[in-house]
Amino acid sequence: MSLRSNSIAAAFAVSALAGVAVQAHPKLVTSTPAANAVVDPKTAITLQFSEPLEAQFSGIDLKMTDMPGMKMTAPMSMGKISTVLGPDGKTLVAQLPKPLPLGTYTVAWHAVSADTHRIEGSYSFRVK
Repeated sequence: MSLRSNSIAAAFAVSALAGVAVQAHPKLVTSTPAANAVVDPKTAITLQFSEPLEAQFSGIDLKMTDMPGMKMTAPMSMGKISTVLGPDGKTLVAQLPKPLPLGTYTVAWHAVSADTHRIEGSYSFRVK
C-alpha cells in the first residue's frame, strides 16, 4: 500500500471510531431500589448510568400504582421529585421528603448524556 492509501485508510478508521463514540447512549446500570425488589420504606432512589449525565435534562417521575387496602383507579404521582447528580456524574439521586408508604411504585426515568439524545425507561418496586 502506498503512503496515500495508508492515510486514507487511517482517516476512515478514525471517522468510524468517532461515529461509534458519538452514538453511545447512557444505559441504566443499577438502581436502588432495584427493579421488582421488595424493600423497606425508602427516602431515596438512586440510578447509576453507564456514562456521565447532563443534570438539567435528566430526572425521574415516581408514581404509586398500588396501595394495600385502597382501590386505585389510576397511578398516583408522588409529586415533584428533585434529583441531583452524584460526584461521579453518572449517578442520579432523588431524595424523597419522607419514607414511601407501603405500596407498589413505578420509577419512570429519563437521562441525557453528552450525546444529547434523551433515553427513557421505567421499572417497578414494592415497599413492604
